[in-house]
Amino acid sequence: MSSLTTQESHTISSRGPVRKPINWESLAVHVVLIAGATVMLFPFIWQFLTSFKTTSESLSVPATLFPSEWRLDNYISATTLIPFFDQLLVSTISVLSRTAVVLILCSAAGYAFARLRFPGRNILFFALLGIMMVPRELYLLPQTEILGSLGLLNTVTGLVLPGFISAFGVFLMRQFFLSLPASLEEAARIDGAGPFRIFFAIMLPLAKPGLIALAIFTSIYSWNELLWPLIVNSDPEKLNLAAGLSTFGGEFITPYPLLMAGSFLAQLPLIVLFLFMQKQFIEGIAFSGAKS
Repeated sequence: MSSLTTQESHTISSRGPVRKPINWESLAVHVVLIAGATVMLFPFIWQFLTSFKTTSESLSVPATLFPSEWRLDNYISATTLIPFFDQLLVSTISVLSRTAVVLILCSAAGYAFARLRFPGRNILFFALLGIMMVPRELYLLPQTEILGSLGLLNTVTGLVLPGFISAFGVFLMRQFFLSLPASLEEAARIDGAGPFRIFFAIMLPLAKPGLIALAIFTSIYSWNELLWPLIVNSDPEKLNLAAGLSTFGGEFITPYPLLMAGSFLAQLPLIVLFLFMQKQFIEGIAFSGAKS
């Protein structure tokens, strides 16, 4: 019996390791994901390669994927033909100031709508939902008139001030605070904590996923905002990068290599932001979808 067992083991070992069967379902899922990722990444690849071409080459028919000569001077021209670094500073100020103020105001308002009881709470909340349903373009004229009366046109303050209020941010934070257990507040009240201490010491730290998601949404929106800066500011040095790059468009021809080079440089901060915060971003979205 032992010799037979030894012989069988020798036969099995001589055949090599046992191969696992192919999981066709997993393979199909990976193929679909790779195809989707390729489709989504191709515009960025095209943008990057076009930034090294000449203008005539970028307009050639049929189109060519790779440039015949890699021209780094497109990046130099993109940062010198417009006040690129001044606009980069304006974009940075806009993102940081808006994100900070939106997080403070929206978290406080969201907590009030979710946890506090006061007259007219439901009416105010439905009015907030109504604001979210109105196209933002309808607010442009009144906002411009108000800022003009305050002397804030063509200023960085006028650019960032309307973005301090976010109806979507209030709604998002309200949903987060509604998902938290009420027993935490009750225990804090029994210990003698007031509304402000409950909010800052207990509820706000628990809403970290919502705050991170709101911060990312606000940052991306502020960085890519185009229409409002072109309306409120005419000085190129007071524009953000998204609006400043739009000035590359010509009357008869657009220098696409310069536009692509400037756009690629403008996208780098957002790409870095996503690479460092993609885990928090996904957790925030997943938490809001599960608890809203």
